[in-house]
Amino acid sequence: MLALLFPGQASQSVGMGRDVFESSRAAREIFEVADDVLQLPLARLCFEGPEEELRRTEIQQPAILTTSIALLRALEEEVGALKPAYVGGHSLGEYSAMVAADALDFEDAVRTVNLRGRLMQEAVAEGRGAMAAVMGVDPEVVADACRRAVEETGLVVTPANYNSAQQTVIAGDAVAVEIACNRARELGAKKTVPLPVSAPFHCALMAPAAQKLECELAKLRFRPAVPPIVTNVEAEPNADPARMAELLRAQVTAPVRFTEMVVRMRSLGVDRFLEVGPGRVLSGLIARIERRAARANFSELAELAEVRALLVSNEVENKGSA
Repeated sequence: MLALLFPGQASQSVGMGRDVFESSRAAREIFEVADDVLQLPLARLCFEGPEEELRRTEIQQPAILTTSIALLRALEEEVGALKPAYVGGHSLGEYSAMVAADALDFEDAVRTVNLRGRLMQEAVAEGRGAMAAVMGVDPEVVADACRRAVEETGLVVTPANYNSAQQTVIAGDAVAVEIACNRARELGAKKTVPLPVSAPFHCALMAPAAQKLECELAKLRFRPAVPPIVTNVEAEPNADPARMAELLRAQVTAPVRFTEMVVRMRSLGVDRFLEVGPGRVLSGLIARIERRAARANFSELAELAEVRALLVSNEVENKGSA
């Protein structure tokens, strides 16, 4: 059983999507629509940079979403309908998953994530917030380190991304994040790494962004998701359009439960994961979470043979169980 997963921020790189833009009519149309909707040279920024511009949150988010969907459409041109059992994404990637599940039009998604990025950037004054990866200890230990830092400072710091059993990203006020890292090392963490981000995502400091985004989400037309989307907030499948706006609003301040998402999909019968989008971040995380699950990623045409092999094995299994 196959699941598609889509990456979030920090997966971007200059040059992403260029090969499918040049070779696939469907991919080219996605980039052209994004340029038209946003009135930005998004395709050129993806292909040529500069990197500093591509890192800007309000550019980075629509750029990654656009590249992910362009890659998906190019792959569908090559191999036909993929027919996954579930889809999901890491933070921003959940919007790509919604487009893949036909729950949200691409035009609405790219417009919304452009706004989402701008609101998230504006929610916290520059220099106030920070994020860091804590490695080598269980998530419960990281949560305890955050609680201690909050008690010491009265500031905000909480787990933001549960990426694997041994990697948890934390976010909040910069002072509190630094103290939480110190406490985590005292509690046994092997390493803590400050992340080069422009804002502290997925924590209470993002509440102003969530409130403003809520108004825009209420205007969108959602459809039943086919296949269901395993959401960041609940790590459970959702196909109900009536719940989608609230789940996307809650996602802005809630942690990304990626580990639970992968484990839940495995419990539902998924044994093959295909990451579609720039980079290989999610494939690497899946290798740590569910080592026996087959996985591949499609970020460029050179990976097509690997993807075909994964899809063929999925089709063989489906026929055998029919």
